[in-house]
Amino acid sequence: MSVRKLKPITPGQRFRIVNNFEEITTSKPEKSLIKGISKSGGRNNTGKMTMRYTGGGHKKRYREIDFKRNKFGIPATVKSVEYDPNRTAFIALLVYADGEKRYIVAPHGIKVGQKVVSGDSVSPEIGNAMKLKNIPLGTVISCIELRPGQGAKMARSAGTSAQLIARDGKYAVLKMPSGETRMILVECIATIGSVSNSDHQLIVSGKAGRSRWLGRRPRTRAVAMNPVDHPMGGGEGRSTGGHPRSRKGIPAKGYKTRSKKKESNRYILQKRK
Repeated sequence: MSVRKLKPITPGQRFRIVNNFEEITTSKPEKSLIKGISKSGGRNNTGKMTMRYTGGGHKKRYREIDFKRNKFGIPATVKSVEYDPNRTAFIALLVYADGEKRYIVAPHGIKVGQKVVSGDSVSPEIGNAMKLKNIPLGTVISCIELRPGQGAKMARSAGTSAQLIARDGKYAVLKMPSGETRMILVECIATIGSVSNSDHQLIVSGKAGRSRWLGRRPRTRAVAMNPVDHPMGGGEGRSTGGHPRSRKGIPAKGYKTRSKKKESNRYILQKRK
């Protein structure tokens, strides 16, 4: 995996750093696993804007991803590694021994032709999916379920991974990508290995237009607004806006917003940094 810096032949390419897409093996998705996806432009069912700075963007088709990995004991062959416009990670197309095809979030280092399988008595190799109770301690994992059978919820974005550090009764202790240490039921399924496209964080878009292609509209600075629109607005000339805070007045730096009564607090052993 590597990135490429372009020659500055246009202003938009002067600072642009692009992905080499070395892992990608095909440009066309599997027809049976794609469906249409509609945009809301940040509007709700009455047509009112409820999410600012959203709209436009290139047309996409949704790739149905198998986050549950519940086809146990049936080996699958990796047919291709593909780009997915709906997520930062790459996806891999699996063809199972019984002929079924499914997409999964591609782990780092997965190759075309490789065999992967999910189940209880499988070896902890890259791409295989297992319950946390069967994974060796110290293993790097990704695409982790929060509740058994729910489907992967954590460590799904490009380059992320968690580490299984201990087991205590019916709980496994994981060190999450944020640095948080928390307990998860050992019956939950996770994929061995970290997520692909780890160089995603190095990419520089180079121009504002690329944000528009992704459906992001220009964001108005809070200090440029009027007092009626934002707590940091108003003042004479270029004023600082006071303490950084959100549109609703919640402080933006250092202020803890997590509820002390949150049910999942008892599963967190060490808070994120």
